[in-house]
Amino acid sequence: MMSSRFTAIKESQNRNAIAIQENGRRSDLFGVNVFNEKKMLQYLTKDAFEGLKGAMDSGSKIDRKIADQVAEAIKGWAISMGATHYTHWFQPLTGSTAEKHDAFFDLMPDGTALEKFGGGQLVQQEPDASSFPSGGIRNTFEARGYTAWDPSSPAFIYGTTLCIPTIFVSYTGEALDNKAPLLRALGAVDEAATAVAKYFDKTVTKVNATLGWEQEYFLIDKALAYSRPDIMMTGRTLVGETPAKGQQLDDHYFGVIPSRVLSFMSDLEKECTKLGIPVKTRHNEVAPNQFELAPVFEEANLAIDHNLLLMDVMDKIADKHHFKVLFHEKPFAGINGSGKHNNWSLQTNTGVNLLSPGSTPMKNLQFLTFFINTIKAVNTYEELLRSSIASASNDHRLGANEAPPAIFSIFVGTQLSNVLDELEGVSKGKLSPEEKTELKLNVVGKIPEILMDNTDRNRTSPFAFTGNKFEMRGVGSKTNCAKPMTILNTIVAKQLKDFKKEVDALVDKKNLKKDEAVFNVLREYIKTSKRIRFDGDGYSVEWENEAKRRKLSNNKNTPEALEVLTSKDSIALFESMDVMSEVEVGARQEVDLENYIMHLQIEGRVYNELVYGYILPSALEYQNKLIKNVSGLKEIYGAAHKKFTEGQLTMIEEIAEHVVSIKKMVDAMADARKKANALKDTKKKAKSYCFDVKPYFCEIRSHSDKLEKLMDNTLWPLTKYRELLFIE
Repeated sequence: MMSSRFTAIKESQNRNAIAIQENGRRSDLFGVNVFNEKKMLQYLTKDAFEGLKGAMDSGSKIDRKIADQVAEAIKGWAISMGATHYTHWFQPLTGSTAEKHDAFFDLMPDGTALEKFGGGQLVQQEPDASSFPSGGIRNTFEARGYTAWDPSSPAFIYGTTLCIPTIFVSYTGEALDNKAPLLRALGAVDEAATAVAKYFDKTVTKVNATLGWEQEYFLIDKALAYSRPDIMMTGRTLVGETPAKGQQLDDHYFGVIPSRVLSFMSDLEKECTKLGIPVKTRHNEVAPNQFELAPVFEEANLAIDHNLLLMDVMDKIADKHHFKVLFHEKPFAGINGSGKHNNWSLQTNTGVNLLSPGSTPMKNLQFLTFFINTIKAVNTYEELLRSSIASASNDHRLGANEAPPAIFSIFVGTQLSNVLDELEGVSKGKLSPEEKTELKLNVVGKIPEILMDNTDRNRTSPFAFTGNKFEMRGVGSKTNCAKPMTILNTIVAKQLKDFKKEVDALVDKKNLKKDEAVFNVLREYIKTSKRIRFDGDGYSVEWENEAKRRKLSNNKNTPEALEVLTSKDSIALFESMDVMSEVEVGARQEVDLENYIMHLQIEGRVYNELVYGYILPSALEYQNKLIKNVSGLKEIYGAAHKKFTEGQLTMIEEIAEHVVSIKKMVDAMADARKKANALKDTKKKAKSYCFDVKPYFCEIRSHSDKLEKLMDNTLWPLTKYRELLFIE
């Protein structure tokens, strides 16, 4: 058993960085494998280009004739780039991506071979949907599902395959993926935000939600990762004694990037650049062997596609460099886990960031409008937003003194809080000329100066305003960003629609001027959303008590966090915004609960394998070694042996106690799993796994880690934390 561990260590210590050739500027490589606008102009006719651009920019339908022309052009380009196959690339409810490759190659009736790809193959395919999670939307024996082309996200070549981003729907039209509801939510926020933006600029015709994600990850030598069954099966270490040194010296964060890792990063960035993923920042993170990369902000749908593609590329490039990427939110106990901060904003077709202050009072009023409406939206739907980041793996991270707590709150900073407090005092109804002047000059007009000095950040805030965007910090590192972005854009769209209705009513019925109406509505929003604003320490017990007093939700586990999805208010929200039907919402809750159950089920089985296949045999072997030592000393010294064997006898007893306890815990956990598995109701089963099964994991781990401390290093079978985290 020990040989695999030490063989892996030896193998990992003999690695060298792979040389990566850097040829010219990255800008010359950007998007070479993407059918972007430059390629469209080169390969499409004028009619086809205008039809495709219309679909990309405004969501207009593409007729079959144009689709055939686009398909022929894409095929010609792809084959010229060495592509042999094509696939509809989609996002089933598994959380990752899926693809089925078909060759361009085909045979005519007379046996003539040719490359074939038409509008029919581009626009729609029919993959087998029976094995994808559907949450009860369709039965397992009902195999039919459809993928439909999303022209707003450009096709790209990955390896020798043309990948066409698509949505995935059932035979009866319900969404079976994460992209379709996202596109609906983005359409809803576009419509609502455009209508409000026209108050301030009549030339605005479209508003895009933008997203900049920050991908954190661990990079472990492949041999070391493969030596751990728990890492291979669950993505995290289920046992492992914390090493003497972890992250307490803060010497890894922003430190010199190790040569092997830098080589991996360079190779990764090169491939990402070809695929049009605008990666920009790379650095060491807080924990040993933890890193981060971040791109330039993009339109949200494209940014999410790029993040999913990036994670797949990372896996492949890591394997080439003899690494294993760990995207699990908490792969190691005792050190920081990994997240994926989602930086969100709204941008008009005129190039204006609606969450960035301007140079005039009117532009700052526009900023305040979108800023305060976002706060109001999160205040109203904070529990629903929390549900979007719930998962078995993220439960280990949220509220664990490293990430935002499970309680949703908004950080805006002292200066902006003061501005909101002043606006709260705006007179009801018509404003006097003096009050208008005061507001425009000394409150609204000073916002750019305030933000210039407002550089402080609150890392414990789940939803923080950081100058020209909101940063949602609780998103897990392996989460598909489409889930939180669908909910965030939906709730903001709903809020903006309500805001416009209220403002228009004051203008039409109360004869208020537009700016007076805006100030009046914003004043009430500031009052009613005060409870969500918090600039203090999100980890403190005092805040938890205060949040309870403010009636903010505090759902610390996934089964509780997901309950809100099917509440009357949530379903009414999704249906009113045409984002999801009640059936689609219920299906997602069911899938997420099933996913939670299966993750804990797998971890429970792996614990069983680790304990009986690795930990107990090794512990008993070492115990027998100690017993043999005591017997030998007794044979030599007789009754006087006790003064020489006291330590060994104590260790023998301690090992025995841990062996007995760990066996009892594993067997009791197995019984709890059986009882949970017998439950038919998914919600009850998830709660049983959460409250009846999962608590055993910590107990088993505690005894295992104490055994690791007691035992001879050469006999411990599992690669240790110090080896996983400090062999670079």
